[in-house]
Amino acid sequence: QEDIAWDEDQYRQDEYEVHVATKSMVMIFVETKGWPEMEVTQEAGWNRLADVALPLMNDIIKRHYSPGGTVIRAMAAKLLAGKNITPHWDKHPSFHCGHRIHVPITTNPRVRFNIGGKPYRFKVGEAYEINNQKTHSVINKGTEDRITFIFDYVPLGEIEKLPAAV
Repeated sequence: QEDIAWDEDQYRQDEYEVHVATKSMVMIFVETKGWPEMEVTQEAGWNRLADVALPLMNDIIKRHYSPGGTVIRAMAAKLLAGKNITPHWDKHPSFHCGHRIHVPITTNPRVRFNIGGKPYRFKVGEAYEINNQKTHSVINKGTEDRITFIFDYVPLGEIEKLPAAV
């Protein structure tokens, strides 16, 4: 059952080569083809993740960000043991207007998250905002998969400040 859940949504792996060694349970995703108009939708992972993820996201937003914004992406992402996410930066304008938050669920001592050339070890259960406009990558040299919960929170009014996609 769990393996089926990780394999039912392959969009990120199919669309973004850097995520080929990952699996995802997507809860919320955004269609950005008509940017800056966008449609945020509940995906297959909603029923599996919402009971735990919604209180987590609400708590993080309440403690660290202004209220009234929108979560435009939310998912559990698994980086397979012995694999990596190659260096990249998130280019679409929708990534420029919000906050990308990672909350590790499982990890191992041989996982490194690199941002702007600097390695970080994220601790399970702690929230980290990453600057996805800097080059970033993840290396998992361990024998266990690394699972993190990721969400993008866009404060009220931020989308309107951005230029249209080219």
